[in-house]
Amino acid sequence: MPKTKGILGRKVGMTRVYDENGRSIPVTVIEAGPCTILQKKTVNKEGYNAIQVGFIEKNESRLNKPEAGHFKRSGGKGYYHIKEFRVSDPESYEVGQQVTLTDVFSIGDLVDVSGKSKGRGFQGVIKRHGFAGGRKTHGSNFHRAPGSIGCSAWPSRVLKGKRLPGRMGNDLVTQKNLRVIDIRTEENVLLVHGTTPGAKNGILNIYSKA
Repeated sequence: MPKTKGILGRKVGMTRVYDENGRSIPVTVIEAGPCTILQKKTVNKEGYNAIQVGFIEKNESRLNKPEAGHFKRSGGKGYYHIKEFRVSDPESYEVGQQVTLTDVFSIGDLVDVSGKSKGRGFQGVIKRHGFAGGRKTHGSNFHRAPGSIGCSAWPSRVLKGKRLPGRMGNDLVTQKNLRVIDIRTEENVLLVHGTTPGAKNGILNIYSKA
């Protein structure tokens, strides 16, 4: 089977491994795949070449009728997470086929990992934007507020893009060029050098750059 461009995974956490010189390497542990091919998309029909894959099986009793009909073509099993990955030749894949780590990556490859960052709710300007805040002494009564935000007579409004309090986190974030340190096929585990977005058990999209 030709290499696909990506796979879905679940962030397990972080640890360290050691190289041959005894140096510590921080790694993120990702449970990646196996993913099941649910659908093939072609230029003639959908306008682009891709395969749709499912990750983490879903109990049949939790499927609604449209989902059950869609999953029926790939064997009937449902999945919690569905993702498309572009491929050059979708006809070389079969619906229901399993995509594993070794079908996508090799040790030493560079990968891009994207996922939802940790949601931090509504935050002020000090945490959200790194403002210094006001002085803490002599009764200034100005500590964590954003300060003056408007203009005077002209243009008499707050300009777009002003850094203000608001929702922080829970955004799609991509870490680029992380190196694959190890692949443990028997556990479906991928070790990548460095950090990846999100909290433990978060779903990650892992893209091959090979």
